[in-house]
Amino acid sequence: MNKAIQIRQMTADDIDHVFCIFDEHDIGKPLDYILKCWEENKTGERITLLAFYERQFAGSLHLLAKSHYSYFVENGIPEINDFNVIPPLRRHGIGHALMAAVEHIAIRKYGVVGVGVGLFASYGDAQRLYAKRGYVPDGRGLTYHGQPVVQGSMVQVDHDLALYLTKS
Repeated sequence: MNKAIQIRQMTADDIDHVFCIFDEHDIGKPLDYILKCWEENKTGERITLLAFYERQFAGSLHLLAKSHYSYFVENGIPEINDFNVIPPLRRHGIGHALMAAVEHIAIRKYGVVGVGVGLFASYGDAQRLYAKRGYVPDGRGLTYHGQPVVQGSMVQVDHDLALYLTKS
């Protein structure tokens, strides 16, 4: 791993700093959301990993013990969720380092990990990252608001249209 990148689990002392950096880079994470994530870390519902590049906060991702996607819930598959790397720090291996760390935790504990990915251009980097890391579609097709999209239906292409992937 790149020695300029450090990954660690979030602590209570990180809350304000994470909020300020996300706010500075227009990554819409309200303070209430970050506080909720911290509370879920304390209860074990969520693990939040933070990345630092040359000692500055560079991004985060979460591992939800219980996904919001019904297939993952029914099959005990934890979900990688809310993956963000600060825009000026992208393309330095930070995303790969976060993914490696969360996969290590999830696969050791559950034997599998899942992720949902959006389907329009702004998700292109994430789509490529997941493919390079060996994620495959779960075989259930597209979802919209967590529900299967049936053939012939009309859905809006937005952040709620997703394809779910898994890795063992």
